[in-house]
Amino acid sequence: MIAARFYRSLSATVLAALLLALLGGCATDAAPKNDLPTTSDQTEIQRRAQIRLQLAIGYLEQGQMTTALDEVKQALQIDPALADAYSVRALIYMEMAENRLAEENFQQAMKLAPDNPDLANNYGWFLCQTGRADKSIPYFEKALSNRQYSSPSRALNNAGMCSLRMKNMAEAEKYLARAFQFEPGNPDINLSLAKLYLARGDQPRAQFYSRRVLSAERLTADVLWTAIRVEHRGGDKMAEAGLANQLRRRFPNSPEYAAYLRGAFDE
Repeated sequence: MIAARFYRSLSATVLAALLLALLGGCATDAAPKNDLPTTSDQTEIQRRAQIRLQLAIGYLEQGQMTTALDEVKQALQIDPALADAYSVRALIYMEMAENRLAEENFQQAMKLAPDNPDLANNYGWFLCQTGRADKSIPYFEKALSNRQYSSPSRALNNAGMCSLRMKNMAEAEKYLARAFQFEPGNPDINLSLAKLYLARGDQPRAQFYSRRVLSAERLTADVLWTAIRVEHRGGDKMAEAGLANQLRRRFPNSPEYAAYLRGAFDE
């Protein structure tokens, strides 16, 4: 597990990875030494804690932060050593802009599961979102170095966007090109590439990737605003006006629409 509010990016970059990790479960040492741990290796206590944690993620998705925190608390009462619970609580606090508490929970999660690639990716994104983009890249690389990591495109996309935030265009393109190779149809990756080429002034490429996102019908305010900026740069007034009308109708109170109204195409 790229947006004004973390929840908007959470569903695309972090939440899916968390669900994959949680559905895989936290295995015990009872797993055979010549086999990878699976859900059946969980103890009854771990299963009960995982159920609570999945409920917490569901409430997080719905924006019910207090209820999500309560479910995490119950998961930790059942299994105090559940690293995923601290990771989820960190994400909840991040959404609530409680960055100190988010940091503490990420640190606790990493003490319990130092080799967890999803956690490394999530913490890297946290660093990027809190003004420490330069410190985030090693965590993405750590996630990518784990051969059991099932979602490398997410870490690559995050690394690309954090490199772009640091205005390191070459590194951003390298990461995002690799992400695209893994998942060419992923709307988040195509959106990131559109933003990269828009920042580089390569309007034809920016338009190519922007229109791929639009064809996927994942019309968030961020997608529409990026597409508007791309079409504005290319001088297609009709396309720009049509997209702006959609942004006004769908997201009239969004920061993106406010940016459009003040003509902030190059911010």
